[in-house]
Amino acid sequence: MNVFLSDEQGHPADGESLRAAAAAILVAEGYPTDTEAAVYLVDAIEMAGYNERFMNRKGPTDVLAFPTEVLTPGEAPRPVPGEPPLNVGDVFLCPVEVTRRAGEENVAYDDFIHLLLVHGMLHLLGYEHEDDADAAVMERREDELLEAIGRPWS
Repeated sequence: MNVFLSDEQGHPADGESLRAAAAAILVAEGYPTDTEAAVYLVDAIEMAGYNERFMNRKGPTDVLAFPTEVLTPGEAPRPVPGEPPLNVGDVFLCPVEVTRRAGEENVAYDDFIHLLLVHGMLHLLGYEHEDDADAAVMERREDELLEAIGRPWS
């Protein structure tokens, strides 16, 4: 798996753990070994800009996901000979906001940022939570993946 990680902010974050977790998620979901994704760690000002520009919401948020393909949850596409590798998209995390939310939720920062990474990655892979049934499927898969990467949530 080819996971690009960019840390464009100053708050402590274990980028290598996040990169490895993103790659493990792609493996667990059955994606081809040359699949590409990117994880960006950004500050609150940059995240607020993305949140307003793309989501029409004011202020920073903790995670945003921007898929590049329309994918079906649980159905990894097969590689096409002669075609470039599949790029599933970008996950943006704002560690300052993650810290704030982790404090509000009374959970460990490292566990919470990994939960948000898993959540964002699943959005790239077609999972949604628009209705209760889809939310249940996504939450169940989040729990399974968090367990698989050694960060059980429940």
